[in-house]
Amino acid sequence: MTTAKTVGAASRNPLPWAAIDGQTAQCNVRRLQVRIVQATKAGRWGKVKALQRLLTHSYSGKVLAVSRVTGNAGNKTAGVDGEIWNTPQKKTQAVHELRRRGYQPQPLRRIYIPKSNGKMRPLSIPTMKDRAMQALHLLALNPIVETRADRNSYGFRQQRSCADAIQQCFLALRTGSAQWILEGDIKSCFDKISHSWLLDHVPMDKTVLRKWLASGYMEKRVFHETTEGTPQGGIASPALANYALDGLEQFLRERYPRKKAFKSLGGRYPCVNFIRYADDFVITGRSKELLEEIKPLVEDFLRQRGLELSPVKTVITHVTTGFDFLGQNVRRYQNGKLLIKPSRKNVQSFLYKERR
Repeated sequence: MTTAKTVGAASRNPLPWAAIDGQTAQCNVRRLQVRIVQATKAGRWGKVKALQRLLTHSYSGKVLAVSRVTGNAGNKTAGVDGEIWNTPQKKTQAVHELRRRGYQPQPLRRIYIPKSNGKMRPLSIPTMKDRAMQALHLLALNPIVETRADRNSYGFRQQRSCADAIQQCFLALRTGSAQWILEGDIKSCFDKISHSWLLDHVPMDKTVLRKWLASGYMEKRVFHETTEGTPQGGIASPALANYALDGLEQFLRERYPRKKAFKSLGGRYPCVNFIRYADDFVITGRSKELLEEIKPLVEDFLRQRGLELSPVKTVITHVTTGFDFLGQNVRRYQNGKLLIKPSRKNVQSFLYKERR
């Protein structure tokens, strides 16, 4: 396949799926994403919008979007229409049907999966076409999300993992300056994000985003409207949630700069560090009073986005007591050593599975 065919609109005589050069498509999309990053850093939002439109209308972008949804673990799970793209002919046809004009997403199929605490977590499954449209627009949104993301945000991001977040916890607590930790958990984060905030702030095609947010879901053959939140199970949902939560670390750094001494703390640095993985985060501080001062600021930040902290899971803990974060227990022992071990809950869960 030639570069001209890959970059521009789809040909009227489409190539067979096996003949498509995926590596060329990846290179073409990557070049557009680099240009989007450069325009974002320069604050040229008109150019960002133009480049996003070019990417979402490109043949290369559509090929990668279809390739993603047909190559992941959920490629055999159908939405409400019962359709899956399991043949090369269906994949080729799907590439040429990904159009913005006339696009209307179908309701999500709602199922429930068990959580670790015994409760059930709602999971919404879009149709294959809606998944591909989300993957296509995510190619244009991700460069902006990554460019503007908080430095210590690790969830649902490329080349980042839980281990990176745990390492940052160690770096923030190893010196002994930070003695107290605010363990934060956002209550039903994905289900409660404000639609109006997303539509006002997320830099993507507003028409398509509005349709996604208002698509509703089907449960036991009954249609339910959606007035808030992004569906867990949607490809674009993690990026939208990250974009809504990004900015909190920068806000805290501006409010509590590291090089500024505070008279209220006896001239000592506040040692405020922020580490977030998805909707779970920790904030370190020199004193319990400092974290009690920070907590209302965090609540106000989240309230603007339609979110709130979980009163049960959000607690302030001393480092010698230890705390669980992402399946690990972080604690400073009496000998002064800071050790990170698998949490007792995760160990018991592992042993239970092995004994079955």
